[in-house]
Amino acid sequence: MKYLKVIAFTHKLIDLKELGCLVLCEEAIDNRLQLLKSIYDIPEIFYLATCNRVEFVFTAEEKLDKSFVKSFLQTLHADSLSESQLESITDNSELFEQEDALNHLMRVSSSLESLVVGEKEILAQVRKSYENCRSKQFTGDYLRMIMNTVVKTAKEVYTFTNISKNPISIVSLAYRRLRDLQVCSNSRILIIGAGETNHNIAKYLKKHTYTNFSIFNRTLSKAQDLANELGGFAYPLEDLKTFDKGFDVIITCTSSTEPIITQEVYQHLLAGETTSKVIVDLAVPGDVAPDVIENNNIQYIEINSLKEVANNNLNERYQELIKGEAIIADNIVQFRPVLQQRRVELAMREVPQRIKEIKERALNSVFANEIEGLDENSRQVLEKVMTYMEKKYISVPMVMAKDILINCK
Repeated sequence: MKYLKVIAFTHKLIDLKELGCLVLCEEAIDNRLQLLKSIYDIPEIFYLATCNRVEFVFTAEEKLDKSFVKSFLQTLHADSLSESQLESITDNSELFEQEDALNHLMRVSSSLESLVVGEKEILAQVRKSYENCRSKQFTGDYLRMIMNTVVKTAKEVYTFTNISKNPISIVSLAYRRLRDLQVCSNSRILIIGAGETNHNIAKYLKKHTYTNFSIFNRTLSKAQDLANELGGFAYPLEDLKTFDKGFDVIITCTSSTEPIITQEVYQHLLAGETTSKVIVDLAVPGDVAPDVIENNNIQYIEINSLKEVANNNLNERYQELIKGEAIIADNIVQFRPVLQQRRVELAMREVPQRIKEIKERALNSVFANEIEGLDENSRQVLEKVMTYMEKKYISVPMVMAKDILINCK
């Protein structure tokens, strides 16, 4: 595991607004990851971004330190981070290598590192992030094995502890805040973004008989899918600027790196209304421009405001967290021989080809003159001897490797 690395930027050490500066827009992910692979000689990599963390999981021989992280960030965000931001984010990054990196991935996927401990959405987010990068060939066999054991471990934590019993998530906390504000069920609700987070909060709203929805999304078909579930109307995202039917609640969560709701857009959405409005902004970085929050009559719900409830949740689940850590420790121990066996298997794959190369070099180069002087019968006998030895030389290390692996268990 000596080549496994994780660079983590999380809610624990970095303000969520600053964390939002690190999120890669969807269109840029492929090019940026390819650039990282090229510059830092990274064989495998995947990128994870959630509402409270941005992480890079990769393999590399170079040792991680703050200097590496600063260079890494400059490569990713050369035009968007100031020198002071770069220094601050670098200083507050978390670096993990080898088994510490595996332990970290298991903790993240098991929701032990989440803002809301026990929320199971994180496992789906990690898997989706990995699969996106795997499908584009940014990852290979090594990270495949790592992710298999990470997913297995997380499922065991959720199954054999009560850490996710009566689950609380950012989405459920946001809904509770809406409920506390006594938002009535016939309120006009604008949903901006049709991703997983908004799908999840929409389920709460539908369950509690909310019916008046308008969904906006860059990809209209996805907005239409969510609108069909809710009995609402779908619009392309650009129609938000001209929407004039008014609203009571805005729920927004997109992957945009710039505010979606500017002061100009917000004033148009008001359609002349002056009553207090509610905005639920679960995006990182936020979808609502700061001046909209400051200059309007708004009840604003965002991730930072949910932290106190999340901290109480952590205290309530402390014993379950300890049980989860024990499951993770056991799985790390179990993974060591599995990884060792895989390494031997991959190494053994090269043995037949290497032996064939030695045989060909001996026949066609090293002893070519001597063989040329042999008669046809002698050459055939020599060929049979060489082929016999080739097969034996292939089988011997295979058997020895198998015995070593069995005895190590």
